[in-house]
Amino acid sequence: MADEAIIKIPSGEVLEDDEAPGPTISLPDSGDAGEGGKLSMIVQLVKKCLGVKDIAAMRLSLPASLLEPLPNLEYWHYLDRPDLFAAINDSNDPFERILAVVRFIFTKDLKFVHGKVCKPYNSVLGEHFRGHWDVPPVSYSSDPTQPPILRVHTSVPPPPAQGSETVSVKSNRSGKSSKSTRSALSLTATSKDKMSPTLSTAPTSLNCDAGLSKLSLSPLNGSGSGRNDKDKDKDRGGDHIRVVYVTEQVSHHPPVSAYYASCPLRGVEMAGIDQISAKVSGTTVRVAPGSFNKGIYINLTSGPGMGEKYHITHPVANVNGILRGSFYITVGDSTIVTCIGAKGVAYRAVIEYKEESWLGRAHFLVEGVIHTYDEGSTEHEEWTKVKHVPTARVVAVFDGCWRNHIRWRRTAASPPAPSTSLSTTSSPTLSFSAPSLSETEYATLVDLSTLFVVPKKVRPLERQLPNESRKLWDAVTTKLLAKEYGEATKAKLAIEQKQRDEAGERKRKGAQFIPQYFEQDISSGVPVLTAAGRKAVEEELKECSDNWPSSS
Repeated sequence: MADEAIIKIPSGEVLEDDEAPGPTISLPDSGDAGEGGKLSMIVQLVKKCLGVKDIAAMRLSLPASLLEPLPNLEYWHYLDRPDLFAAINDSNDPFERILAVVRFIFTKDLKFVHGKVCKPYNSVLGEHFRGHWDVPPVSYSSDPTQPPILRVHTSVPPPPAQGSETVSVKSNRSGKSSKSTRSALSLTATSKDKMSPTLSTAPTSLNCDAGLSKLSLSPLNGSGSGRNDKDKDKDRGGDHIRVVYVTEQVSHHPPVSAYYASCPLRGVEMAGIDQISAKVSGTTVRVAPGSFNKGIYINLTSGPGMGEKYHITHPVANVNGILRGSFYITVGDSTIVTCIGAKGVAYRAVIEYKEESWLGRAHFLVEGVIHTYDEGSTEHEEWTKVKHVPTARVVAVFDGCWRNHIRWRRTAASPPAPSTSLSTTSSPTLSFSAPSLSETEYATLVDLSTLFVVPKKVRPLERQLPNESRKLWDAVTTKLLAKEYGEATKAKLAIEQKQRDEAGERKRKGAQFIPQYFEQDISSGVPVLTAAGRKAVEEELKECSDNWPSSS
């Protein structure tokens, strides 16, 4: 169509480079920046959204005082624990790899465990964000039934110094460390029940007090040539691993973004399409994946799991406490994890979030199973609840609270435990007697109460492009942090109007919007990096960020 700029999708759907139909629904600023003023505006917003099929597709303009000073593309990344993402491909055992994927799923959104729900800026078309994490790789106890030992942003106290032994995974090598990694940490007690690591900065969590978090989003100090010298690159490979992340807004209405993450040293990459559908239901907002959002896709590109792909579906979430102005999230439905391309036994996991009662407080309970399936069959597609999976197929079960402690155990159908669980691609096999859980013994899968968000590193503002998230929203962020809400709203409206003007100009010329970092075809749910996208990833891998401050 000559008079309309669109991105065609082979499946028949289209992403329109245009505004949503109908007039913009705006919410006037009450002028009261206190909790009472915000609650009043929220109640007004809920009234306006009643009966709306999809809030996410509305032309909605909110006052800046209701927003978190954080770009949307930076907020959503599923990498709150990049060390556990990188650890997915550590094991030679395919069962332990899918167990690591399940552990990653429970930790990818820690911001919702330790922080309040907040509303970041709406992304504009063509906006993009990139950043990275440099984290020490996890290490492992000599008992493979125990969870990985994390070295940063955790409140776990150190184990006894004597008699402890860990297996350290570095660059896909295995070997006994001469000293326990956990024992080497120096932790300082901050209270009777909680420890705080001194190895890294204090554990971070989002705090939306007075609508703002304690995030450092001001222009970052430090500079660099953008490349590491050989020694620093070598050091990172030994003591730290880098996880990089690139994302771009590829559609404005409906709002759709594409993302890609990678840890080349561990042969793990992740990609997907982010789009949500939201609807007011009673006193809650129900949030589900949009039609373009087909889940998270993890690909193992090298190492012991090379060739395996994991497809992770999204559950449904509810934002509660709207009328009280005290938001919290509950999760329902199921997340399904499917391993595709396994060389031997094919595994699948069902994570079922238990429905909350209408009465009383939320319990945030979850249960699940890991089971075998036949890749050539389709019968497993009907197994969306724990009770659907045949008992003979179940090799492990897990349960607990997705905001706290989750435990797991093997079942009678479990395969025998291997003699070693760690990758040995470039060193001799490490042999030890691997204890196996019995049908009645439970072990910790993950204790979320002890884990905190790992801060990311982002290039200084002076090195960012005009459409890069922090650079684009800098004026709004600066005014919000200064609590100049009226000026922040003006800056926000200016950005939104510029986007409308650019969309109108494209429509007048009959031009299409072309994403910079991702190919236009997103019908598969797995976005493909363009040459510019691959270049951005390579640049992020080479960044010298030793002197940059970190932020959540």
